[in-house]
Amino acid sequence: MELKYSQQIAATLNISLKQVSNIYDLHNEGSTIPFIARYRKEATGNLDEVVIGNVIDQIKYFNELEKRKETVLKTIEEAGKLTTELKKRIEDCINATELEDIYLPYKPKRKTKATVAIEKGLEPLAKLLFDQEAVNPEEEAAKYITEQVKDIAEALQGARDIMAEWISENEQARNIIRKLFTEEAALSARVLTSKKEEADAQKYRDYFDFKEPLAQSPSHRILAIRRGEKEGFLIMDINVDKETANEELKRTFLKTSGAVAQQVSMAIEDCFNRLLKPSIENEFRMASKTRADEEAIRVFAENLRQLLLASPLGQKRVMAIDPGFRTGCKVVCLDEHGTFLKYNTIFPHAPQNDWNGATQTIKELVAKYDIEAIGYGNGTASKETEQLVRGIDFGKPVSVFMVNESGASIYSASEVAREEFPDEDVTVRGAISIGRRLLDPLSELVKIDAKSIGVGQYQHDVNQNRLKEALDQVVESCVNFVGVDVNTASKHLLMYVSGLSATVAKNVVEYRAKNGGFKSRDELKKVSMLGPKAFEQCAGFLRIVNAVNPLDNSAVHPESYHVVEAMAAKANSTVPELIKNPEVRRQIKAREFVSETIGQFTIEDILKELEKPGRDPRSPIEEFRFADGVSTMEDLKPGMKIPGIVTNITNFGAFVDVGVKQDGLVHISHLANRYISDPNEAVKLGQKVMATVLEVDIARKRIALSLKEGGERAEVRSTKSELRGQKPAAKKPETLNPFQAKLMELKKNFKE
Repeated sequence: MELKYSQQIAATLNISLKQVSNIYDLHNEGSTIPFIARYRKEATGNLDEVVIGNVIDQIKYFNELEKRKETVLKTIEEAGKLTTELKKRIEDCINATELEDIYLPYKPKRKTKATVAIEKGLEPLAKLLFDQEAVNPEEEAAKYITEQVKDIAEALQGARDIMAEWISENEQARNIIRKLFTEEAALSARVLTSKKEEADAQKYRDYFDFKEPLAQSPSHRILAIRRGEKEGFLIMDINVDKETANEELKRTFLKTSGAVAQQVSMAIEDCFNRLLKPSIENEFRMASKTRADEEAIRVFAENLRQLLLASPLGQKRVMAIDPGFRTGCKVVCLDEHGTFLKYNTIFPHAPQNDWNGATQTIKELVAKYDIEAIGYGNGTASKETEQLVRGIDFGKPVSVFMVNESGASIYSASEVAREEFPDEDVTVRGAISIGRRLLDPLSELVKIDAKSIGVGQYQHDVNQNRLKEALDQVVESCVNFVGVDVNTASKHLLMYVSGLSATVAKNVVEYRAKNGGFKSRDELKKVSMLGPKAFEQCAGFLRIVNAVNPLDNSAVHPESYHVVEAMAAKANSTVPELIKNPEVRRQIKAREFVSETIGQFTIEDILKELEKPGRDPRSPIEEFRFADGVSTMEDLKPGMKIPGIVTNITNFGAFVDVGVKQDGLVHISHLANRYISDPNEAVKLGQKVMATVLEVDIARKRIALSLKEGGERAEVRSTKSELRGQKPAAKKPETLNPFQAKLMELKKNFKE
C-alpha cells in the first residue's frame, strides 16, 4: 500500500503510521481481526477489533480508489489528453469525489445539449462569451448563423448550453455547491396526493409534509422516508436555496457586467437548475443513504452482539416449550448437551383448554428426564404458557425462563435443521432450537442468517453486502471472544472460529467423530486442510476440556506455552499448580518475562488468563417473570410500574416486552434521568428493567414507557417533533467508515 494512503488512514483514525503498516501486513498474511486484536497487541498497540476493522475497511477503500485511478488514466490517455501535470494530480489524489471531479471534463459523454451545440460549431462563441470580452453578444452570434443554426437566439442558446456544461464540470463550482449542501441542505418529503388516503400510506403520515436540515436527520428517518419513496407514497428532495447558490456561482464566474455578463449569468442559472443541482443532490442522496446505512448497520450489529453474548444456562437438562393456542404447545426434552430426548404436544389453552392434562404431561416429563429448567418461547401464548409452568409443583426446584424465539421458524425450515433432524418436522425443530438457545444462545444462533434474528431496523433497506459483512464480523468476534469447545461444537459454530473455513470446520467434526475427540490442541494439526497458518489463527480460540495440558483449555496461545512454563519454573512450580494456586502466581513479576518476541500486553493477558482458564466470559443467567394479572394492553394503566425485558434497541430508544404481546417503546429521552446520545449508554439487549407506563394507545397498538427513576409522568411528544430535536450522537474518529471519514474531511476543508 502506498505511503500516502497509510498516512491518510493514520490521520483519519488518529493512530500511528506503524500501527497501520503492521495491521496491513498482518491482514495481508491472512490474519483475522479477532486474532490480530487478541494475539498481536504489541504490533497494533493494543487496538481493539473496531479500530482494526476500520483500518482494514479503509485499506479496501483505497484499493478500490487505486483501481479507479487506473481506469481514469487509461481513458484520458486514449483520448490523447493526458498531460504530465494531469497524470501527477490523478496519482496524488486520495479522495474518490475529487478524483471524479478531475475526471469529469474528460469522461466520455452521451449526447447533451452542449455536445449538440459544439457539433454546430458554437464552441468558439461560447469561449468568447465565457471570457467576457467587451463584445456585443448578438453581433458575435450573428457570425455563427448557418444551415444548422437558424438565428441569433439559437446561437446564443447553444453557447449558453456549452458554458453551462463547462461550469458544471468545474471543480470550484462543484465544491461551492457541495459546501452549500453540506452546510444548508434541507431534507424534505411530501405525500403523493393520489396516495394520501391509502391505508398503507398512513405509516408515513409523519412525513406527508416534512422538512428539516439534512445534517440533523437521523439514520432511521432517512431510511423511513426513502422506503416511503420506494413504495410510491412519498416524494423526497434534498434542496438548498436557489438564489444563494446562483449568487455564489456568479460571484466566482462573473468578471464584468453588461450584455456579455448577462449571457454568462443565464448560463449559470441554467447550469445550477439543470446540471449542478441534480448532480450534487444525487451525491448527497447517496452520501446520506450511506451514512444512514452505516448507522443502521452499526445499531443492528451492536444488538446482534448483545444477543449472541446473552447469558447461557450452561450444561443442564432442559424442557423447551414452543407455545401455541389452536395447534397446541410443542414440548421437547433435551439433555445437558442439547441432545434431543423426547417430543410431545399439549393443549392447555383455547380452544381445547386441557389445562389438567397439560400439567400432568409436563410433570411426568420433568420427572422422567430429570429436567432442571424450562424455557418457553416469547411468541403467541407465551404469557399463558408461563402461568401454566409456574403453577406446577414439581417437588424440586425447576427454573423457568423466557427465551427469545426470533428466527426459530427460519431455523426450523432451514437446510441446517433438516440436516440435524431429518426425521422431525418443523414444529419439533423449532422447539429444540428454543431449548438449545436457553442452554447456549451463541451456539444456536450462529445457525441462523443474522438478518433473520430480528434485532435490527430497516435491515432490508440498507446495503445488503455491507450488512452481511458487518454481521458476519460480529458473529466471528463473539464466537472467538467466548471460545469454542472443539469436542462439542457444531460445524456451524466452528466455521466462525478464526482461521477455519466451512470445509475445515467440517473436517474437524469428521476427525472428531472418527477418532473419539481431540486430546490436545496439537492434535488439530492432523485435521485435513488445517495447515500451519490455520492452526496459528484458530488454536487460541479452541478449548479442550480436561486436556492433559490445562493450557489447552485456556485462551493462552500455544505459541506462548513456553512463557507459562518459564513462569512455573521461576516459581519452583508446575503449570497446573501455577493455575490453581494464587499464592504461586503472585510471585510472578511480569517484566521479567518480556522479551523481543513477547511483549508486555501478551504477558499481562497470560497472567489474567491463568486466574480463570476456560471460564465463560458471559454473565450468569437470571430468572425473570412478568407481572401477574397483566396479559393484555387493556391491563396497562398510565403510572403503573411493570417489569420488562429489552427486546430491541434503536437510535431513538428501546423496545421493551412487558408481557402483553405488544412491545412498548422507551424513547431515548425516557431511558435515563440524564441526557444520553446513545441508548446503549442506558440499556442492553435482554436486560431486565422496571418501567413506568406513560401512555397506552390501543387503537394504534402503541405503548409508551419510561425508565426514569421516580416514575413521574412526563409529556410524550410525537416522533415528528421530539426525535427531530434529539442531539445526534457524536462519532469517535476510530468508528468512522471510509465514507464518513471523507465527509468529515470535506467539511473540515470547507470550514478552513
